[in-house]
Amino acid sequence: MMETIGFLELNSIAKGIEAADAVLKAAEVELIFSKAVCPGKYNVLFTGEVAAVTASLEAGERVGGEHVVDSVVIPRVNHQVIEAINLAPEPCEVNAVGVMEFFSITAAVYAADAAVKAAEVTLMDVRLGMGIGGKSFVVLTGDVAAVSEAVKCGVSAGEAQSQLVSSVVIPNPRPEIFTSLM
Repeated sequence: MMETIGFLELNSIAKGIEAADAVLKAAEVELIFSKAVCPGKYNVLFTGEVAAVTASLEAGERVGGEHVVDSVVIPRVNHQVIEAINLAPEPCEVNAVGVMEFFSITAAVYAADAAVKAAEVTLMDVRLGMGIGGKSFVVLTGDVAAVSEAVKCGVSAGEAQSQLVSSVVIPNPRPEIFTSLM
């Protein structure tokens, strides 16, 4: 079970690969993924114990240097965050859908975790920059009040990094909306 995640976002693919190697060599962590995304960024997501993740992230930041766009360590990450990065299944019945959009991929991961910890919602997707110009977005569902609270908390977490593009809460969305999101 994942205790902590570390996320490193770089604006260089070559430096990203080198930073990923440094992350894995610095401490006992497990790589979730390491890949290039649009527009020429490189992301590294890994897990382990808090101290190991922190040490690995610091090593990756040192190697990445001026190419580091953003980074975060999230202790006690909610399991839904990782599931949503890998596309969670479509929910059966929903009263509302919330969407938070960010310039930074790291901000979306942080906001998704804050949102799901703030209210009883289900994360559907944490989209990390592929084919959307390097931006990211989070989609969550649940009751209108819960989705509103989750989006408010997630936006606050992402806004602290000045990375928010936009957010919406849609009560009673049409079922076709979910098909288009998946």
